[in-house]
Amino acid sequence: MIRVAVNGAHGRMGRLACAAIEAAPDLELVARSGRGDDVVAAARAGGAEVVVDFTLPDVVGGAARAVIAAGIRPVIGTSGMTQVLREELAAACAARRLGGVVVPNFAVGAIVMMRLAELAARFLPAVEIVEAHHAQKQDAPSGTAIATAERLAAVRVACGSKGVAAGAVESRARGEERAGIRMHSLRLPGVVAEQSITFGETGQKLVIEHVAYSREAYMPGVLLACRGVMKLDRLVVGLDDLLFTA
Repeated sequence: MIRVAVNGAHGRMGRLACAAIEAAPDLELVARSGRGDDVVAAARAGGAEVVVDFTLPDVVGGAARAVIAAGIRPVIGTSGMTQVLREELAAACAARRLGGVVVPNFAVGAIVMMRLAELAARFLPAVEIVEAHHAQKQDAPSGTAIATAERLAAVRVACGSKGVAAGAVESRARGEERAGIRMHSLRLPGVVAEQSITFGETGQKLVIEHVAYSREAYMPGVLLACRGVMKLDRLVVGLDDLLFTA
């Protein structure tokens, strides 16, 4: 049994994660913590080997540093983490040879979407991303959109492609640019999470889309991360290393 604690256990994602972990035959939920709690004390009291974090961007850094310093493996699902913080946590995990996972999106279908988009980007250099989330989501663009843009940009570099210039268009209507790729964010009630990646070419377009209809879509990925982090000796970003590495 892998002993798991959940930080942010009283939020919507945290409650679902707790229920999914309790239902898994090989995982044991040993601690729940939330705002104002000492996450390390709670995790240690239960003998946790993994802490799943679904807190907020302004507190996740402090919690993750403390968890790693205590020798407990972090699985971080909080949105809005900066690259600087990721690099800091990666260095902390490397120093301890401790596994960790930062997950912009726990939906397995979204990970497959990004992998397919990387294949398409080898042949179709013109691309833009549109993502939509619920109205309460605090960060925009989403972590998934940023991760997608960075991955597609890496494909461009590997292929020697510079993409396709968008032309002289009013920039405020053109979304945020990351690594030369435009991202557009929608925040609407009634939406859970959606992302489409649209490639354009002469006389045609290709759209790769993923839609999460409920937060239950993320639970298989949460369980995958809890199991997979036990086999890692470093911090990784995304579920790719756990899904596609033999």
